[in-house]
Amino acid sequence: MESTGRIEFTREMKKEYTILTPNMAPIHFELIKNVLESFGYKIELLRTTGREIVDEGLKYVHNDTCYPALLSIGQLMHALHSGKYDLHKVALIMTQTGGGCRASNYIHLLRKALHKDGLDFIPVISLNLSGLESNSGFKITLPLLRRAIAALTYGDLLMLLKNQTKPYELTPGQSDALVQDWIKRLTKLFEENKAFTQREVRAYFDEITRSFAGLPQERREKTKVGIVGEIYVKYSPLANNDLEDFLFQQGCEVMTPGIVGFMIFKVDNRLEDIRLYGGNAAKKQVCTLLKWYFTKFEADLIAAVKKYPQFTAPSPYAHLKALAGKVIGYGCKMGEGWLLTAEMMELIENGYENVVCTQPFGCLPNHIVGKGMIRKVKSLYPRANIVPIDYDPSATKVNQENRIKLMLAVAGEGA
Repeated sequence: MESTGRIEFTREMKKEYTILTPNMAPIHFELIKNVLESFGYKIELLRTTGREIVDEGLKYVHNDTCYPALLSIGQLMHALHSGKYDLHKVALIMTQTGGGCRASNYIHLLRKALHKDGLDFIPVISLNLSGLESNSGFKITLPLLRRAIAALTYGDLLMLLKNQTKPYELTPGQSDALVQDWIKRLTKLFEENKAFTQREVRAYFDEITRSFAGLPQERREKTKVGIVGEIYVKYSPLANNDLEDFLFQQGCEVMTPGIVGFMIFKVDNRLEDIRLYGGNAAKKQVCTLLKWYFTKFEADLIAAVKKYPQFTAPSPYAHLKALAGKVIGYGCKMGEGWLLTAEMMELIENGYENVVCTQPFGCLPNHIVGKGMIRKVKSLYPRANIVPIDYDPSATKVNQENRIKLMLAVAGEGA
């Protein structure tokens, strides 16, 4: 263990240590945090924003490195320097994909940052399903995984319904307040070992959708905008300069595809690898089971939303895969891979013809499957109005917003 320079997060640490986590998708991560706390972990979700996070990240991560890495590490290091925490009773957690994306190296960049500040004694937990690293004090058990998957799907539904209700609400803030009410209620249910079986999830999906449909609304014509891109920049208000809120201020309705589709995509990729190159039969069985499990949740979410005609339900993963097959190969799977192209096509099909493609500067997968596919997508959907926006430490918010305003002006002309 010593030779790797890695400090393990032990069972003893679980009792006393606070685990700090960067914030990517605010609704989803709040629910996941609460699931982890119900299993005895002390979790703090960092909500810090502002230029100081970028500046902190630039001290430790080269500005040509992935922007999400710079922000995540900046957020964690900023927290450690805040004076709020006992540095000998704190641990950090980060996801690690294990694929060909730069995201696989975030863990090592974070450890390098800790080393630079003489904080090597702080454990860094790798959250992964690939067996890359393990810690005796942090285990992804089957019960934990089941609740986490349910939490992710609830997060998708709450995000979708909030985005389709907020532009029309008669009392400003009602949609956001309802999201917070449901987060509290679901958290309490998780603590009581409820709301994560298939039957329970289906019932709560119906109740959640009904509650948003019941908010006083005034439905009127709005410009519909879809958001796609690299997963962190797509969801994180810190990374995309509060893109969703900016679009709401411009009088738009927003659709951001959910995380569950991305999870199915990641599992399906493993099956695609086995199909192309052969592989372990047990691994194939596990991946097939996981895909089936995710897909059932996805189907229930779509069914709940379809009961209310004022809402636009997302399309199932199988449909997205069929769309992508028209324009791009399934072997194109680094980062968000062909799914990003498919999400653009699906959004346009569902009436969200104006699409913001968010990408960290220099993100090669995104430049291929996002910016690189725009011409092809437009040839199939002539009304498509797609703008790629780069996000990095030197990009100004004003420039990004002006480019989006230009896209919205084009949308207004075509209306």
